Amino acid sequence: MHQRADLEQSKRWVVKIGSALLTADGLGLDRAAIRGWVMQMVALRTRGIELVLVSSGAVAEGMMRLGWTSRPHALHELQAAAAVGQMGLVQAYESNFQRHDIHTAQVLLTHDDLSNRQRYLNARNTLRALLEFAVLPVVNENDTVVTDEIRFGDNDTLAALVANLVEADALIILTDQAGLFDKDPRKHADAQLLHEARAVDASLDAMVGGSAGGLGRGGMLTKLRAARLAARSGAGTVIAFGHEPQVLERIAAAERVGTLLLPEQETQVARKQWLAGHLQLRGSLCLDAGAVKVLRDAGRSLLPVGVVAVEGDFASGEAVACVDEAGREVARGLVNYSAADARRIIGHSSHELESILGCVGEAELIHRDNLVLV
Repeated sequence: MHQRADLEQSKRWVVKIGSALLTADGLGLDRAAIRGWVMQMVALRTRGIELVLVSSGAVAEGMMRLGWTSRPHALHELQAAAAVGQMGLVQAYESNFQRHDIHTAQVLLTHDDLSNRQRYLNARNTLRALLEFAVLPVVNENDTVVTDEIRFGDNDTLAALVANLVEADALIILTDQAGLFDKDPRKHADAQLLHEARAVDASLDAMVGGSAGGLGRGGMLTKLRAARLAARSGAGTVIAFGHEPQVLERIAAAERVGTLLLPEQETQVARKQWLAGHLQLRGSLCLDAGAVKVLRDAGRSLLPVGVVAVEGDFASGEAVACVDEAGREVARGLVNYSAADARRIIGHSSHELESILGCVGEAELIHRDNLVLV
């Protein structure tokens, strides 16, 4: 994505809605506002855009239900508020989307889910399956079980990591600010809104700062950092005022709403570089000449039949090198099977895998979406 017009062609968005927008002056969730965003997301789906929603608001809703007027500091109290409030948050989205015959799914994640390779792959496959089934995932941090002071840091970071996870084209962060300004608009009347910038621009750091109010955790700095995380996999980020009329539909129509923070590279290049450089190799697969040719010339997935040997001790979802029979690295990617299972199925055709392993698995050792040539 290199300009706003690309938003009209984008097919998959992660939309993040912050606590400051979702809460009605300490009175729990702003259900009228939620209804409005849901209607906009329904309109986006009719345009063919797949959506993953990352929503804050569980702690704020729990505080209201428990009669608390200020955010607690004790971890167990925060977790209790999150557990109580999550019920109301999910109920609000589910009831509104059901009016439009759209199914939703609650997905709770922790940082460990996205740093552990097996759980990362499981989360990725689950979210992809939900999107294939036309279900709209509603993602939040699993506040009731995390122990590092309830956090990825904030839901901005979570949303960016989810954008990486599902290979989104765009991350849309709805907040209580109009976008990113060249100085704090609450302190400087002459502050100017930045309509477009490069996410990696170091000069942006001096323009942002501070944290949000009492209910939220993230300030504009966290949103800038989130944009940079999303850019790793090629997603552009729009930071916009969530109560702007029809804000999501206007962004999709490439209107000049909020701040667009652009990645440095084209989406596919960025994703492949992220895959190539982000992961530690855990083993290797030795390919016959036919498999090497298919990978290089046809851009196909790696099937078990083209593999002649397995080295290392890796788990499903970890990164491995693909080498030719002379030991030269051809590609690398995320493997769908453990080393033990890979050794059992190499040299066999895909339709034999169920009889060998006793269960239905992936047809590919490495899917082409998780494979990069080197």
